[in-house]
Amino acid sequence: MIEAAKIWNEPNNKSHWDLQIDPDWSMFADLAIAAGKAIRSTRPALPIVLGGISPIDPSFMRKMQSRDVLDHFHAVAVHGFPLDWNLWRIGEWPAKIEEIKAVTALPVWVTEVGVSSFGAEEVQAWGLSRTAELLIGRAPRIHWYSLYDLPSAWEATTRHKEAEGSSYYRHFHMGLLREDGTPKAAANLFGAYAPAMGLCQWFHFEDHRLDNAVQWMRRLGVTHLRTGLSWADSFRPNALDWFDRQMETLAEFQVTVTFCFTPEHRGIEPHHTSPPLDVNEFADFCASMVDRYCSKTGLAASPASADPPIREPTCVP
Repeated sequence: MIEAAKIWNEPNNKSHWDLQIDPDWSMFADLAIAAGKAIRSTRPALPIVLGGISPIDPSFMRKMQSRDVLDHFHAVAVHGFPLDWNLWRIGEWPAKIEEIKAVTALPVWVTEVGVSSFGAEEVQAWGLSRTAELLIGRAPRIHWYSLYDLPSAWEATTRHKEAEGSSYYRHFHMGLLREDGTPKAAANLFGAYAPAMGLCQWFHFEDHRLDNAVQWMRRLGVTHLRTGLSWADSFRPNALDWFDRQMETLAEFQVTVTFCFTPEHRGIEPHHTSPPLDVNEFADFCASMVDRYCSKTGLAASPASADPPIREPTCVP
């Protein structure tokens, strides 16, 4: 079932939003508000989450607050990778969450947190246990990134490129499972923290790993999953067939669906990070996907400032 709709991914990270076009996030604010309104109009009870920020930056959240963006959301989200990319220590996680709580009354979800096994699998396993210790009980949702390593033939969507050294390669080793599907040391530990800790797993268009991922998530005791439906992918041939298959296959999990990625022909610049030419086109995509994959009945609407009814089954394929 769909547990929540998430608007964009890491909007304050240049890997996911073009800050040269929109340096003050005014265009992003318009997009977020339009999407929030569109989703609320079709499914008033569905919790809406603002795209997880990376880096964790209270000033960004204050910008969103000042532009009335947060009035249209039930929760905000943060992403953190202190053992790989961030310039802060893993033990600072509680303080990082408190920094965001200080500027908004909305619940703070951790929708991506992870540790690469690039250096050693033992480091990843220790990082998983330490992360669970620091975050379980402090955040309503925690999604470990990720189930699978990235296939080596794929390109990582990240600001760290090959010429920048090992930071780029770390992105390929974030999974509990290796590229061939065999488990790492962290996979053997993950079941001890599920279901309090969920997973974040992006499935690419017609991803060959989908069915095997479900088997592994069952084995690990996962109940909460974050994944995405790409606006850009919606223009591919047979896109709805793939979206239907993906959502049907994941129906047994509490799914937070992230809507993001601008189609090249609908952006101010021809790139998935570009602000769209018309934010209402993105909003319409969000509303149509929510309408397609949510049941016709649901809970009564709750105010945007309230803690959303995240435990009730409101949306199914």
